[in-house]
Amino acid sequence: MPVANTKERLLSLLETLEECRAFVLNKASPETARLLSLAVLELRMELHKVTDSELKALCELMVSEDQTAQDPNSVSGRPLPSYLKLIK
Repeated sequence: MPVANTKERLLSLLETLEECRAFVLNKASPETARLLSLAVLELRMELHKVTDSELKALCELMVSEDQTAQDPNSVSGRPLPSYLKLIK
């Protein structure tokens, strides 16, 4: 299967999973919504070629920054790599 076609199918699947997640969340099924969120995350990581170690580094940095915001005397000492910058 061509790469473009695979990417289109993954994007379509991603959209469907997000719709399903919203539906089950509205139907008071938070556990199922969390499972679907994990599937969405996995697909997004695959589409954007994000490795597990990159995701872990980003999570650790976000926790570190959150702790720094709560404790202004604390310094993380680790700059964020350009490919992991969080876009808000």
